[in-house]
Formats: sequence, structure tokens, C-alpha cells
Amino acid sequence: MTEQIFIYGASGHAKVVIDIIERQGLYRVAFLVDDDPALWGLDFFGYPVIGGRTELMNHVAPPRKAVVAIGANATRLRVADWLCEQGFELVSAVHPSAQVSRGVSIGTGTVVMANAVVNAETRIGDNVIINTGATVDHDCVLDDGVHVSPGANLAGEVSIGSGSWIGIGAVVRQQISIGRETTVAAGAAVVRDVADGVTVAGVPAAPLGLET
Repeated sequence: MTEQIFIYGASGHAKVVIDIIERQGLYRVAFLVDDDPALWGLDFFGYPVIGGRTELMNHVAPPRKAVVAIGANATRLRVADWLCEQGFELVSAVHPSAQVSRGVSIGTGTVVMANAVVNAETRIGDNVIINTGATVDHDCVLDDGVHVSPGANLAGEVSIGSGSWIGIGAVVRQQISIGRETTVAAGAAVVRDVADGVTVAGVPAAPLGLET
């Protein structure tokens, strides 16, 4: 019998994560948890949202494993830290259609979505999202809490700091370093290193408010 898990976060993102878990067949979803009372009692593909943190901790026998289905990086990392502090174990979810090459390491709580590609010797941290159809080429390093949006493409040997977000359809040139908590806007083309805490946009990408 497959082991039960729960999903923290009840949104459209959670619907995608549910689909991945069901297709993987490694776990069975028991229920969802969310901090927003407006979502309590709702149903996601037949799985109930039982409440928030209090309801989770008061549950008679909650599963001990979970996936955090929250797209916002900072929130996802905070929730993941809290769950670990409470003794829950975070698990990863990889869609069967994703192509994960040899030598790739994937951290706990990371989600790799449909038709994503992760190539050889790439290292992916904890609680990362590799979204639908994104590509991460060889020898990249993605720190904890990074989100690579749908259709974004990272060339080889790119490094991305914790909590950074790569927008939909963005491209990053080989051997580029992107700092922590940085945002790369949708459709941007990153051809130079990006510092911590910066938002860049455009082709070629430049910090917002500055000319390229």
C-alpha cells in the first residue's frame, strides 16, 4: 500500500502537484492544509482542505510526510521550515514526463513538473519548483527555494541563489550567476550576472529603471 501524504497549500498550484503525485504513484494524498480560512472545507479533486496549522496539529493521525504547494518562494520556504520544526518530512514530486539526467541531485520538497528537463550533474536544492516545460541544462546549481517558471530555459553552468524567481519564458546564458532573492521578469534574456535582491527585465536583461 502506498504511503499517505498531505499537501500544504490549496490553490491552482496545488492542483498541479496533486496530479503529479497521482501520476507518480509513490504516495496517496490524504488532505490539504492552508492558512486561509476562506479555503477551509473546499474540495480539490476529491481531497478536502481540513483547515490550517491548528487543525493539522490536532488531527488524530496526520501523515508524517508532506509537499508544500505554494508558488511564492518566501512563503514556501517559511512553511517548509515550520513543517520540519514540527517533525514532518518533506518529499519531492517529479512528473513522469520530466526528463532528469544522470548525476542530477534533487533536494527534499522539490517539485519537477510535466515536460521539464534537468540535464547532467545539475544540483537542485530543497523546496525548488521546476515548472512546466522548463529546461535546466548541465552542471547548473539551484539553491533552496528557487522557482523556474514554465518555459524558462537555463543554459549550462548557471547558478541561482536561494529564493530567486525566473519568470515564464525567460532565458539565461551559460555560466551566469544569479543572486539570492532575485527576480528575472517574464521573457527576459539574462546575459550578465545578477546581484542579490535585484529585479531584471528586458532583452538583454537589466535592472528595472536602468537602460539596457
